[in-house]
Amino acid sequence: MLIGYARVSTHDQNLDLQKDALKKADCEKIYVDKKTGSHINRDGLEKALEMLRAGDTLVVWRLDRLARSLKHLIELITQLEERKVGFKSLTESIDTTTSSGMARM
Repeated sequence: MLIGYARVSTHDQNLDLQKDALKKADCEKIYVDKKTGSHINRDGLEKALEMLRAGDTLVVWRLDRLARSLKHLIELITQLEERKVGFKSLTESIDTTTSSGMARM
C-alpha cells in the first residue's frame, strides 16, 4: 500500500499541490498536517507511520515536508527501513524500494 503524507507550515498555505501529486502517485491514503516542521507532535505523520506495515511505502511530495532536519530525516528513513517499509519522495525521485532509488539516499 502507498500511504501519502503532506504538510504545510501555516493555515494560510494550501495542501492541494501536494495532495494532487500524492493522488497521482496512487497513494491509497493521505495524511496531512498544518503546522511547522519544528513541531515535534504532528498528528498526521504519527497516523501515517502507525498505518504503515511491512511492504508498504510512505510517499511525500518533497523531503522537507517530512522531516524537521537532516538528522530527523535519517532517523525516520532508518526506522522505516527497520520496519521493512519503503520510502518515496516524488520531487527528488527517491524510492528506497528500487536499487537505483536507494542509491540516491
